[in-house]
Amino acid sequence: MSNREALPAPWRGLIDDAAIFPPGAAALPDAVAAYAARRDEWYADLVGSFVVSDVRVPELRAAAGSETLPLSLVVTGGAGAIPGALGLAAKAGDPVAGLEVALRDPDDPVGAARRVAAACDAARNEGLLDDDTPVYVEIPHVGSTAGWLAAADVVAENEFRLKFRTGGLEPHLFPAAHALARWIDAALDRETPFKCTAGLHHAVRHTGAEGLDQPVDQHGFLNVLLATRRAFDGATPADVVETLERRDGDGLAAEARDADLAGARRWFTSFGSCSVREPLDDLVALGLVEPPTGSDAR
Repeated sequence: MSNREALPAPWRGLIDDAAIFPPGAAALPDAVAAYAARRDEWYADLVGSFVVSDVRVPELRAAAGSETLPLSLVVTGGAGAIPGALGLAAKAGDPVAGLEVALRDPDDPVGAARRVAAACDAARNEGLLDDDTPVYVEIPHVGSTAGWLAAADVVAENEFRLKFRTGGLEPHLFPAAHALARWIDAALDRETPFKCTAGLHHAVRHTGAEGLDQPVDQHGFLNVLLATRRAFDGATPADVVETLERRDGDGLAAEARDADLAGARRWFTSFGSCSVREPLDDLVALGLVEPPTGSDAR
């Protein structure tokens, strides 16, 4: 059996390797070497793309040498920076597995989303962006709910995907469960897949302070996956919030074994994490992933 057949379907490609981002902030050469070495491990299927910001693509090519990496390319300058970011990736020769861009105008997210759409259309016309490369759009948390939803409409109209920020280096970047539940509902209502970024190092919701000045409630990726499944199956908003807030790992794992989580991955595609080891260890500890005899989670 090959590495890519070793893991159950719900866990394949669940993590995008964001090792160079805080709080891990690994040195780029070390992160590239670890990504490449992991391809020979039994859990290789757990990891999908390598997340890198556009400004570090030239540095990445120097660190990777002849090694090619499927990139989740994070555009740091809004819609106007999309062509340049894709040009850098093309010059480096690394395939773009996904393009990620945050809307930079919280007062006009709809206009910002339309500018992203126009920039992506132009990039496709120039041969810089393949038609089947997913584009993930992060809508600012601030601003009106109506504006957020209207921007999500533009995302859906252009067959883009949504990107939800579920953590960061400041407590306010960790959304409340009811906010995340609304985002998931909005994505499913528009039949729009989504990914998450930051704050999902562990499977189960918990309170922690890693990289923060104070402890904060942090979402679990297993909670999010089960919440997505329940929302798709018609659960009430209150039930989805309850799933996001659960902290009973064994109970969540038991529910996960009986749920169609592979189907939920159609919508919750992946999450970026600066750690692969922590999510893997949690899956093993919960009995959702079983290492081959004689191996460990490393």
